[in-house]
Amino acid sequence: MKLFNSFKALLTVALVGISSLTYAGHDTETDNNGVILAGHDVIGYFKEGKAVLGNAKFTAVHNDAIYRFKSAENRDLFKKNPEKYAPMYGGFCAYGMTFGKKFEIDGKAFEIVDGKLYVNKNLDVYKAWAKDIPTHITEANDQWPNVVNTNPSDL
Repeated sequence: MKLFNSFKALLTVALVGISSLTYAGHDTETDNNGVILAGHDVIGYFKEGKAVLGNAKFTAVHNDAIYRFKSAENRDLFKKNPEKYAPMYGGFCAYGMTFGKKFEIDGKAFEIVDGKLYVNKNLDVYKAWAKDIPTHITEANDQWPNVVNTNPSDL
């Protein structure tokens, strides 16, 4: 009986995992495993002011994306208010979004503006974005509603 219950639990977890992948949209930038921010701890950007790699032992799911954290404390902080910490534009490159494009990111290039996290493809792209952040945020905000549910390869 214990073996049967264990099998049922394992099957349920597998089916939920598969169904979440099946219904995942195009509104978050994740890797093939569903991990966002190239595995960096979203809380690290806010608390430490730098990109900190998360650990697969400490995860949370938000908007069909798996967030990794360096500690249970950071995970729990995120779970209390994920909208406060989640990256803008689903974690796609903020500068790319000014052109209505969804580019993947390396997790190392970021800026927090007015309490919002913006990530960029890499440090070189960040430098271009940083030349006029207010204008680029306005441009990206205008583009995002038009592409939020569009597959990146279709842009």
